[in-house]
Amino acid sequence: MRAILCKELGPADKLVIEDVPSPQVSGDGVKVKVKAAGLNFPDTLIIEGKYQIKPELPFSPGGEMAGEIIEVGPDVKNLKPGMRVMGLTGYGSFAEEMVIGESRVIPVPDGMKDETAAAFSMVYGTSYHALKQRANIQPGETLLVLGASGGVGLAAVELGKAMGAKVIAAASSDDKLQVAKEAGADDLINYTDEDLKEALKSRYPQGIDVIYDPVGDRFTEPALRNMAWNGRFLIVGFAAGEIPKIPANLTLLKGCSVVGVFWGAFTAKEPKEHIQNVKELMQLFADGKINPRVSEVFPFEQYEDALAALSSRRAKGKVVLKVSD
Repeated sequence: MRAILCKELGPADKLVIEDVPSPQVSGDGVKVKVKAAGLNFPDTLIIEGKYQIKPELPFSPGGEMAGEIIEVGPDVKNLKPGMRVMGLTGYGSFAEEMVIGESRVIPVPDGMKDETAAAFSMVYGTSYHALKQRANIQPGETLLVLGASGGVGLAAVELGKAMGAKVIAAASSDDKLQVAKEAGADDLINYTDEDLKEALKSRYPQGIDVIYDPVGDRFTEPALRNMAWNGRFLIVGFAAGEIPKIPANLTLLKGCSVVGVFWGAFTAKEPKEHIQNVKELMQLFADGKINPRVSEVFPFEQYEDALAALSSRRAKGKVVLKVSD
């Protein structure tokens, strides 16, 4: 089988495609023929050794996949060969086959394509956990989503609307904001053309109840300065590059909370809550309230272009790698 391998840390041009042995199944392992792999910002970090997870070299990147089960281990209870599944892998999904623990895969519902399934778990899982458990967002509250055209940003826009919030989408261009509008955003802020702090201050003098920030850098502080009393600022990631230093006095003056969102740790530490979230997300999908937007699908051999689409922040929605037929 073929796999995209990281044999030395560095940018995407250091990756190579090689033939490797098919992985062996044991215990509660599930061998999956990978059909599609979703790309996420951590994929650009892990190959450079900049992510929390640091696999031993060589390894195959790719933290999210969809495919078909071809073999199960003796301890597997609820899955069988032939079932279509999606799952979070941490790394390893940029390969034609992989083995993953039973608890880390989810059956793909009828009507969901492989590319859609590969784009589902991480962005909706992260955003739903953020808004539900970390922010406890309530109907009628205001939600500002920074980087609203990216994978997690669009998911937050859709989920915010589904949960009854008024959603303000902020992004760097009008075409990106149009995608957020199509996803349900009520208001749009182009923070290339407008000063973010002043735009929020003039439009929402009462402040914003919940801010979803997967961007970081120079956008965090001006957004934080426009929090409402008892507001919740969600730290999701730092796609813009720099990790911001937040003036601690702002949290005192605003009476607000700054809350970290680490969905991967949540799934491990609170598995029952995670499973319940998955059930609720599947119901939202079945009801047509959320719909993953795949902006580009790249052939397996064009992994460099796929990662570049992500790292350059030009993607409007999720980027997916087509691994096999």
